[in-house]
Amino acid sequence: MAIEGGPLAWRCKRVGDARQFGAGLSGNHGRPKRETGSLGRFKASLRENVLGSPKELMKLSVPSLVYAVQNNMAFIALSNLDAAVYQVTYQLKIPCTALCTVLMLNRTLSKLQWISVFMLCGGVTLVQWKPAQATKVVVEQNPLLGFGAIAIAVLCSGFAGVYFEKVLKSSDTSLWVRNIQMYLSGIAVTLVGVYLSDGAEIKEKGFFYGYTYYVWFVIFLASVGGLYTSVVVKYTDNIMKGFSAAAAIVLSTIASVMLFGLQITLTFALGALLVCVSIYLYGLPRHDTTSIQQGETASKERIGV
Repeated sequence: MAIEGGPLAWRCKRVGDARQFGAGLSGNHGRPKRETGSLGRFKASLRENVLGSPKELMKLSVPSLVYAVQNNMAFIALSNLDAAVYQVTYQLKIPCTALCTVLMLNRTLSKLQWISVFMLCGGVTLVQWKPAQATKVVVEQNPLLGFGAIAIAVLCSGFAGVYFEKVLKSSDTSLWVRNIQMYLSGIAVTLVGVYLSDGAEIKEKGFFYGYTYYVWFVIFLASVGGLYTSVVVKYTDNIMKGFSAAAAIVLSTIASVMLFGLQITLTFALGALLVCVSIYLYGLPRHDTTSIQQGETASKERIGV
């Protein structure tokens, strides 16, 4: 059975290229770079890259601060826009991430990949779409402020993700050390925000008031998810992270149907279909036209054109 030109051959080639690329980055003797080691090596790496390298710590504080701005802008936007408008406009972070990837990492995307990115944007919007519900509570909103906040949040999301990807792939520092460097500054920023907004209640009831076993379990799951997100960013890219997040939204909704009896709507079914099709289209092999162009040039030279 000939598979030289099929998807399987392309995937095998991608795996081989990835291994060669990893070996090229590994350093001496072509040995692959390891993300594991002994506890002693881990402590030495922490002393060298965290305590003994404030410059690297500051470098990773950039995406942490940008993410903090993004989250706050998202809250401001949601407070000043209708939920449906917020839902649609916030998904612009997907094509914004693709644009930042092209500009900051000097990559190229094919037309089909751009189409799949915008298709994913529409699919996620439909999956999360909920009809507007009438409420007796009248909230004064400022649409101009809301759109400004959502624009900042979208730009922050794309920039921070691609910046973190660039830092991860531009050095041999361990992935886990990079996470520690980024989250240390994130913890500091969020602690300041918590004490500024709820400092009195924390002094009265304690910082861990209301932390049940379920809360700790959710925190654990979120932490593991964050680490795996870093792995995805390091070994693929932020665009693929967006696709995996969209697939997670679809799967979580299906789980809600099975566990809580959530009703599937037509918009959800259409959105899930768009998400699946966009993932398939983005993963299709890109056609290499170099050999074709070279052949055309050679033929023109032969006939004296």
